[in-house]
Amino acid sequence: MVQCRKLGKLLPGLSRPPFKNELGKRIYEEISKEAWDEWLKESVRYINTYRWDLASAEGQQKMMEQIAIHFGFEEGEKIETAWTPPKP
Repeated sequence: MVQCRKLGKLLPGLSRPPFKNELGKRIYEEISKEAWDEWLKESVRYINTYRWDLASAEGQQKMMEQIAIHFGFEEGEKIETAWTPPKP
């Protein structure tokens, strides 16, 4: 269980860090599986909108920056995607 930084609740965490770096460690320690799963769905929109190649160092860097901003580990603006959530 982790106190999820993104959702503000005590929730089940990830089974292992998603990356072998400091950001992966922080996600593992501070982000719930639920919040991570939400990010994975949202990340597809970034990849599709900007055509990021995650096999390239540049694509990986851009994605890591957006992950850090999304989860509040870094200050910055989330870039816009072509998709907008439906209004309730």
